[in-house]
Amino acid sequence: MSTLIEYLSYPFVRNALIVAVLIAFCSSLLGVTLVLKRMSYIGDGLSHVAFGALAIASVLKLTNNMPIILPVTVICAILLLSGGKNRLIKGDAAIAMLSVGALAFGYLLLNIFSTSSNLAGDVCSTLFGSQSILTLNSSDVYISLALSVIVLIVFICFYNKIFAVTFDETFAKASGVNVGFYNLLIAVIIAVIIVLAMNLVGSLLISALVIFPAMASMRVFKSFKAVTVSSCIFSVFCALTGIAISIIAGTPVGATIVACDAVLFLVFCEIGAFSPVKA
Repeated sequence: MSTLIEYLSYPFVRNALIVAVLIAFCSSLLGVTLVLKRMSYIGDGLSHVAFGALAIASVLKLTNNMPIILPVTVICAILLLSGGKNRLIKGDAAIAMLSVGALAFGYLLLNIFSTSSNLAGDVCSTLFGSQSILTLNSSDVYISLALSVIVLIVFICFYNKIFAVTFDETFAKASGVNVGFYNLLIAVIIAVIIVLAMNLVGSLLISALVIFPAMASMRVFKSFKAVTVSSCIFSVFCALTGIAISIIAGTPVGATIVACDAVLFLVFCEIGAFSPVKA
């Protein structure tokens, strides 16, 4: 505990905690919707796209890679959700092709135009999260805060429409809801969250922040609102616990957070099996 208190006096640790809470909160908001709509895999696919965009930014030696990563990831999210039934490549096949292609393309670029003598270490940090929380600075906090506020406002303003689209697209469309627009909005928000989370948990582990809290909450609670609130609390708790453990034990931040998510998911499964809540 004394070690943890000592580390909390450093600005970079506080930055990591703030960013982790914001990312965990935002990812859990849309996680319930993605799981219910069978769109969980889109987070994994877009995270690989973000890795490919990061590779391009590294080759161009940009000090701020956000202007490349964010637009590329958002555009791919739009492409994945556009076209409907008329597109040539359907749903999961399109996500799988884009995911694998972007991952391979990014790694190939980093190998051909290597800007570091420790390529393996750089790639590992990008895929699985930084080994050190020293990488987050004040600008990361401000960017995360601004985008998190936008995500929260959008979710609150369009909560009813997102709820309708999540459970019954056919009925929502018959009621006059623009289903295509709200599906697109969900994909864009997820793309933004993925870009934010790359520095913390890495591009291969991002989808865990979306899926685990939602799946765990569904084991215990039954209403959409209760599951969403529980998912947010679950996700924030695991983020804070994971960072605290990584500081004390010296383990990788991203992997530790995801491990906490997995352990707490098993706990929720046991709770749901023995005393299901009807809320």
